[in-house]
Order: sequence, then structure tokens, then C-alpha cells
Amino acid sequence: MTDENPSSGDSAEDVPPGDMKASHADRDQVVEILRDAAGDGMLTLEELEERVEAAMAARTLADLAALTRDLPVSPAPSDPGTRSAETVEINQRFGTLHRSGSWQVPPRLAIRMHGGDVKLDFTEAVISHDTLDLDVYVSVGGNLILVVKPGIEVATDGLEVRVGEVKNRTTGSDAEVPVTFRVNVTGRIRGGDVVIRYPRRTLGQWMRGETAI
Repeated sequence: MTDENPSSGDSAEDVPPGDMKASHADRDQVVEILRDAAGDGMLTLEELEERVEAAMAARTLADLAALTRDLPVSPAPSDPGTRSAETVEINQRFGTLHRSGSWQVPPRLAIRMHGGDVKLDFTEAVISHDTLDLDVYVSVGGNLILVVKPGIEVATDGLEVRVGEVKNRTTGSDAEVPVTFRVNVTGRIRGGDVVIRYPRRTLGQWMRGETAI
């Protein structure tokens, strides 16, 4: 028997990121970005009013992105000379930024994500130093997910989360394991959560009581 419902085969993965429906939180975050831009002198009061009205009526993430496309994705650094040549910079709009497997972890990483999520998995990464200075700017409802293993510590004291929360699901776990690598997270999350967790267990590992490290 064939399926007569033409939309039954569709899934969220089939929809381009920009065509995803905008939520109330997404609209609120763009309004906040616009107000910050006006406060910094990048928008006139008239431009602000027009864009805020358009943001509240936006249907998709692409509609919202169009309202901030001519604005900086991230704040300009106060001193351009302070950023080391060893810093790896990633700028991306929409989609998901995902690093996993045996990726090379730099000593300094700057990520600017507009309208998407960032996921960094350190469990199999190639790490050749003691610390990672991770500077992030995630806007329009994006999330930051850090997957770690015992011995990796994440510090978020220098991270500003406008809307959302930091969820450290490793706190108190494997306290006897010495810290061999530390991730210092700074920057801003303009909506969405920061999640620090261990890898999820497979069904077989769960039945045997093993961890997915």
C-alpha cells in the first residue's frame, strides 16, 4: 500500500536552515541585536523601528537574518593586536558547526555563528597543549554543545548568556580523575543553552552499565 500523504517523507533535515520557522525566542533575540546596534550608533531610530516591526512579523530564520545581515556578526575586538596568529577563526551563518573525531584542537579558537548551533566533541580530538581559549558568539537562538571526557574541564565564568542557561552535566563526576586539558569559554550566547556533557551511551553500553568514553 502506498502512502497518499505527500508530506509523510519530509523531515526537519530536508528543510534548508533558512526556511526553518522562526520562534518567539528567535524574534526576541533579533530585536535585542537590533536594539544593541542602535545603541552603538549603527541604526537610526527610524531604521530600528522598521526592523523591529519586521522582526516581529518574520516567519522564517531567513527573514530574521535579512534584518541583521549588514550588522557585524560579532563585536569588534577592542584591540586588534591582542588576537594571536595562532587563533583559528570560524564565521558561519545558519546550519550546524560540528567538530568531532580526530580533529586538531588549536590553542585559541574564535567562533562566530549566526542562526545555528555549535557542537565540539573533544573525546577523540588531537590535543597537543594544556588549554583551549574558546571565544564564541552565537546568536538567534543558537546552542553551544561541548562533549568531553574525564580529565577535560570546562570553565564558563567568562561567558555571557543573554537568554538560556549553562548546563554542566559533568559536575561532580569522575572527581578523582586529574585534569589534563582545560577549555576556557568566553564570549556571548544570545539565546539558547550551553551544554557540557559526556558522550551518550549506545544501547549495548547502557545495558552493560558502561560509559561511552
